[in-house]
Amino acid sequence: MPFRLFTSQLPAPEEALPGRDHSPFPLPDRHAVLGTPLAGPFPAGLKIAVFGLGCFWGAERRFWQIPGVRSTAAGYAGGITPHPTYDEVCSGRTGHTEAVQVVFDPTQVSYGDLLKVFWEAHDPTQGFRQGNDVGAQYRSAIYYRDEEQRRAAEQSRDSFQQVLTSAGYGHITTEIAPAGPFYFAETYHQQYLAKVPHGYCGLGGAGLTCPTDNLPRAGSGSIATDKACQL
Repeated sequence: MPFRLFTSQLPAPEEALPGRDHSPFPLPDRHAVLGTPLAGPFPAGLKIAVFGLGCFWGAERRFWQIPGVRSTAAGYAGGITPHPTYDEVCSGRTGHTEAVQVVFDPTQVSYGDLLKVFWEAHDPTQGFRQGNDVGAQYRSAIYYRDEEQRRAAEQSRDSFQQVLTSAGYGHITTEIAPAGPFYFAETYHQQYLAKVPHGYCGLGGAGLTCPTDNLPRAGSGSIATDKACQL
């Protein structure tokens, strides 16, 4: 979030904070916008995706607006410290990035649809930052849960790189890695921009379209096309 200092280096395992063996705070049972379970259990047939694209306040809102998405949550992924707090993540000593867990119905919205939103909603060429938000916790990331997601993520990255290069942008710095633990963020971060509609949103894309011709598509449904920080 704005007006804070952050590190732009990832810690080595021996430098990371020790963390804890359980979450240090309770979570609400229900999504504040969708009314669905925040942490599950989820009905059979739903799938999960995890993305990092800068400040998770705006990122989470961008995904809960998509038809076919059943639940979203703000949290921390890709790091070392178990069950970190927001302040610990901001210290740069946990290795996490701010992330969004997206639970979706693949018959209504595909993983390819979600990837299109991911790439277009932020600038994936900025390394450890998104705009004015600077630090390792703002890095771009896709954490895949199976080989199908990995292939789709890498293919969409390569396709979008061509678009970015043609527009004069640099190389994509997005981390694409196997999904590890997703740690839920504090309650006040969950669906933050539904509770504070005019709150801070640092999300902003390059204004370019990500090709999805070769990505898997859902059998029905569509994706939202509003701008990243628009209500």
